[in-house]
Amino acid sequence: MKTSQSPIHFRSLSALHKAMGKPVPQHPLISIMDYGEVHFNPADFEHGMKTDFYKISFKTKFNGKIRYGQGYYDFQEGGLSFVAPGQVLRLNSGETNYSGMSLHIHPDFIRPYSLLKKIKDYGFFSYSAAEALYLSEKEKKTITDVFENIQNELNERIDQFSQDVIISQIELLLTYSNRFYNRQFITRKSANNDLLSKMEDLLNDYFDKEKEIKGLPTVEYLASQLNLTPRYLSDMLRHHTGQNAQQHIHDKLIEKAKEYLFESHFSVSETAYQLGFEHPQSFSKLFKKKTELTPNEYKQSLQNVNNPSE
Repeated sequence: MKTSQSPIHFRSLSALHKAMGKPVPQHPLISIMDYGEVHFNPADFEHGMKTDFYKISFKTKFNGKIRYGQGYYDFQEGGLSFVAPGQVLRLNSGETNYSGMSLHIHPDFIRPYSLLKKIKDYGFFSYSAAEALYLSEKEKKTITDVFENIQNELNERIDQFSQDVIISQIELLLTYSNRFYNRQFITRKSANNDLLSKMEDLLNDYFDKEKEIKGLPTVEYLASQLNLTPRYLSDMLRHHTGQNAQQHIHDKLIEKAKEYLFESHFSVSETAYQLGFEHPQSFSKLFKKKTELTPNEYKQSLQNVNNPSE
């Protein structure tokens, strides 16, 4: 019988603490784990691990590599990374040489608060390890202070205000993370401009290979070709251009559609199929939404320009 290759699934913080050689957490639904105090065998996690809770990792030094999906990433100077419930992480034997801490938050801890809904809007929980947040020394101090505030609250006697105070610190941590990611998009402008150029080339290549088109290009396709997660790609594009990845795809679709419609022998249906639409009606709807003209009206406007009445 084949050995199961499923990732180890941690449904509770207590189970995770036990696997990491740590005592049970002070609170069953939230904990901070010091990486310098964990003891585990990476071989036990050969097929990865996933949890039922959010994890925010703050690695201040990292000499190993972490695998996310099909690739490995070297943190070197460390940084912040975010994992949502159900995501799979894989470790290797070189990953025990790091320092820092991780915050684990079970959804039940934030369930009575608006944070339960808001936390899903923080895109970085869908980023990969390669898209970690790198921090300046001043930013590291800010994040360290928040972690320490949460730990201090957990160390105190739990009372009716404890949860409110911890929730406010988590919200502060997420707000700072948003701010610092915004700064990272700015400081990496040159690299991100290269990504924009590569994405433009990918879209051009996709449409130029007309006979090989199998449906419309997707955000997932572009992200995979650029070795990014779809959410990171969209967030990066939105910061630099004001539009997400799907909007960029639509703009390129309309640009190519106008080229095809300019060719008089291309009907609207033929244009739609050339672009990868399964149904011409869907193409016509998108075209009118973007240009305020139907494809036929656009073709007619071209004919009027090329053949003005006497």
